[in-house]
Amino acid sequence: MAGIVIDKLSKCYNGEYAVSDVSLEIENGEFFVFVGPSGSGKSTILRLIAGLISPSSGDIRFDEKSVITLEPRERNVAMVFQSYAL
Repeated sequence: MAGIVIDKLSKCYNGEYAVSDVSLEIENGEFFVFVGPSGSGKSTILRLIAGLISPSSGDIRFDEKSVITLEPRERNVAMVFQSYAL
């Protein structure tokens, strides 16, 4: 069973896509890294998973349960911003 499933996730700001049609599966216990150039959507995907922003379309599931409608505090995940981690 997957830990996190992202299914056709998109986020659009004023007609410009920050993330477009992303799908992936992260298994329970798997170490997963987002790598890419500035502006590629890494932080946007993490903010979508954490619930800090809402997707324009698509779904996010934790252990097969959709979390799109859950508040960030109800998702039981955490995110550390890079500038605070350095």
